[in-house]
Amino acid sequence: MKYLFLFVAILGFQLGFSQVKKKQTVEVACGQCQFKMKQKKGCDLAVRIDGKSYFVEGTKIDDHGDAHANDGFCNAIRKAEVIGEVKGDKFVVSYFKLLPETTKK
Repeated sequence: MKYLFLFVAILGFQLGFSQVKKKQTVEVACGQCQFKMKQKKGCDLAVRIDGKSYFVEGTKIDDHGDAHANDGFCNAIRKAEVIGEVKGDKFVVSYFKLLPETTKK
């Protein structure tokens, strides 16, 4: 009986503290060119969540087209659907889908 109690206690603890990773829409761009981040040199993909910018780990800036094109990450802030989590000062992504640009009227 005490093993059952221990098992239930451990399971409850893990479920209570596990982070649910859900799909969210975030701003995405070059951290240096658009978000004015200084931690790295060159051009690196970053996301902005709740006003805070994080460099991305799990996908790279050039995986999503020419970063220096007119609509590229160095010249425009885009939207993307992502699944991931903040770990320290990085956003570790497990899913990344760049959304189409919305046309301005």
